[in-house]
Amino acid sequence: MCAGHPKRRRKSSQLSVFIAIPTIMASLLAIGIWICHRWRKAMQTTDKEIEEIIEAESLQFDLNTIKAATSNFSLDNKLGRGGFGDVYKGKLGSGQEIAVKRLSKNPGQGVAEFKTEVVLVAKLQHKNLVKLLGFCMALKEKLLVYEFLPNSSLDRFLFDPTKSALLDWETRFKIILGIAGGLLYLHEDSRLKVIHRDLKSSNILLDESMNPKISDFGLAKLFGMDQTQGDTGRIVGTYGYMAPEYAMTGHFSAKSDVYSFGMIVLEILTAQKNGYFARPQAEEPLVYRAWRLWNEEKVLDLLDPSLENKYEPGEVKKCIHIGLLSIQEDPVRRPRMATVVAVLNGDSINLPMPKAPQFLGNPTSLGDETAASNPCTMTVNITDLHPR
Repeated sequence: MCAGHPKRRRKSSQLSVFIAIPTIMASLLAIGIWICHRWRKAMQTTDKEIEEIIEAESLQFDLNTIKAATSNFSLDNKLGRGGFGDVYKGKLGSGQEIAVKRLSKNPGQGVAEFKTEVVLVAKLQHKNLVKLLGFCMALKEKLLVYEFLPNSSLDRFLFDPTKSALLDWETRFKIILGIAGGLLYLHEDSRLKVIHRDLKSSNILLDESMNPKISDFGLAKLFGMDQTQGDTGRIVGTYGYMAPEYAMTGHFSAKSDVYSFGMIVLEILTAQKNGYFARPQAEEPLVYRAWRLWNEEKVLDLLDPSLENKYEPGEVKKCIHIGLLSIQEDPVRRPRMATVVAVLNGDSINLPMPKAPQFLGNPTSLGDETAASNPCTMTVNITDLHPR
């Protein structure tokens, strides 16, 4: 009996091997299928991105053409600095004037913003959106070519005492209505649903007739048609224009843009910068002042003195009402842009009364004085605001 034990052990070992081999093979097959699925999915995403770029290739400019147009990015042609690079004026051989945004050459920096503008903005066509004429990717250069707008940006008019006097009421109202129309297109009327995420007076450009055009879509997000909200752990934007839910939690939606719009409306009415510390020490913060005068039923006192009582009181009151509603703490209480455009166009719609705006009693709720001092562009991670 003892002699039979090794034989039985050999049979047992062989049986174990026969059982293990199919199990291992099945596991390897499952892993292979999973890897193949992931590879195909990645390839589909890459193919889609390639198709999008190819679709936009008709907009591609030659680098030498842009260098010639801008005198090799001469400082004399520099218009200023945008969110992700310097902007230069240029003139093509045809005589057409252009604006060229030259993104950072640092590896990885501005790449996502570049792709967003090329793929997204090329598909957006509206009279109140800046027109992308083309792009260039050559060597380390990432260049975006736009129509040139001779009157620069809205902030340069509003916050310059001499230039703000050139903005009569008719022009200001036209600018407010134009911005509203552009946002309505982005949120509801385009075949795409786009959230801008960085709307501010310096991103509103003005053409030769002072028509406004929304620009700088590097931070824009494309929503599904049924999507109402997005989330991010990396908050990028400008203090003073960021909705509180976005600044504090990273949640953003069409109503985040509405908040930014409301701040711009108040700036247009007053020629006063929003932001608690970007003002002379004795000057009352814009939101404080607007809310106080609304409560005191003295809203016309809010207006820029340079208007010299040359305005339509009904339009002014409508704009102030819309401005205060748009900056409500609760996004649900902010109006849709469709409602805003309808009211501005004279439709009879009963708007709800606004409540006291967020942060009214605590101007430093979003951070320290340095961070809130001007509306300055900033980047914050959610973990910076809510440490783990």
